[in-house]
Amino acid sequence: MHAATPLGPDTGAPGRGETAEQRADRNFVELLQGFRVAVTGVQVLFAFLLTVPFSEAFATLSHTDRLLYMIALGAAAVASICYIAPAAQHRILFRRGVKEPLVHRSNVYGILGGIALVISMTAATVMVVDYLYGGAVPLLVGAALALLGGWAWFLQPLLSRHRARDVTCPTPPATGPPPGDDGN
Repeated sequence: MHAATPLGPDTGAPGRGETAEQRADRNFVELLQGFRVAVTGVQVLFAFLLTVPFSEAFATLSHTDRLLYMIALGAAAVASICYIAPAAQHRILFRRGVKEPLVHRSNVYGILGGIALVISMTAATVMVVDYLYGGAVPLLVGAALALLGGWAWFLQPLLSRHRARDVTCPTPPATGPPPGDDGN
């Protein structure tokens, strides 16, 4: 086992006093905790979608509603795979010294899983609303859900990320003019 070196001011953990390995462990645990929230919703949605074709009303769905169903089902499956992948990969990569790449890859899986979940939730809701009401109502509901999901899960955090100081790459403090430069 090799000795871990404490992170300095340019490593993204100022004031934490943690090693790179400790930071990767903490980041991975935080990712998995967030995924636990999403996985429950995905599992419930996926289970519901798997039962839909066995109901009598499924035979009466329009071609459009069946297409929406397929989109919802496929996207729920993709979301499930994305949210479960980090735990499965962790088991295979256990004690191989690749936690940092696993954290970065898991973050990508989380983003992809979120996109798939928004698609699945929107398609499933539009399918049900179309079955119940038809007309323009399903389109309005679908657009509202897609916009809300896109805003709350992606656009708002991206804006915050853009506006926030990047703590993983802080800018070095200003030190004044270079030596020998009198400022003129």
